[in-house]
Amino acid sequence: MPALTADRATPKRVPRDFSLPMAAGALIYAGAIACVNAAGLAVKGSTALNLKAVGVAMRRADNTAGANGAVRVEVERGCFRFANSASTDQITLADIGSTCFIVDDQTVAKTNGANTRSAAGTVRDVDAAGVWVDF
Repeated sequence: MPALTADRATPKRVPRDFSLPMAAGALIYAGAIACVNAAGLAVKGSTALNLKAVGVAMRRADNTAGANGAVRVEVERGCFRFANSASTDQITLADIGSTCFIVDDQTVAKTNGANTRSAAGTVRDVDAAGVWVDF
């Protein structure tokens, strides 16, 4: 495509709220870590490689009986609090600014679990109720 020679009305999206087609058989609860798999289809956060965390599901989306893309999940980007992992994988204040990793659809950990977990996002804060993760 050649360079512009006149003004252009460029379409835009608000990068905070969007919807994604879901993988067949997927069920994502409201408030869950939402990811896309290698095919670009939405799945819930889990201990798995090659997932890309994209935000938090705003509403429950059920594609357990559908084919790939039959249902879409609404996702929001931002900074959200999730459960903290335990023991040596527990995230502390010293980890602020570091990448945390997905344990399940509501829990994050300090490490990649010996290369078994995908990145969730950046740790922004840690309090008694959990870890604030920026997607």
